[in-house]
Amino acid sequence: MKSKKGFSLIEVVIALGLLGIIAASILGALGTAAKALFITDERETARNLAESQMEYVKELDYAFTYDPAAIPNEYTGYSATITTDNIASMASNIQKIMVTISHQGKVVTRLEDYKRCSGN
Repeated sequence: MKSKKGFSLIEVVIALGLLGIIAASILGALGTAAKALFITDERETARNLAESQMEYVKELDYAFTYDPAAIPNEYTGYSATITTDNIASMASNIQKIMVTISHQGKVVTRLEDYKRCSGN
């Protein structure tokens, strides 16, 4: 009898099954990594925009309300809102400034800081 070399059908099917399981695992991991990267990028962009808005407000004269600075065109879908809370005492007039950054209608980050009225 001749000895036949090669793979049987069962060996090929098992090998293809294992490759399929490995490929599905890798694709799942890539999907999860891509989503995590998107979320991280969104948060970091929002944080940078919030800090930029805060610096903008701190450069303005003391007021009860502030309009946000224009957001550059490359950040489409992002919006900023600025709210204030005046904290008056006998010694000082301090204003709490809250900057909220949203992306496509969803709040991504909030930043709070204080501004002192230089007129008092």
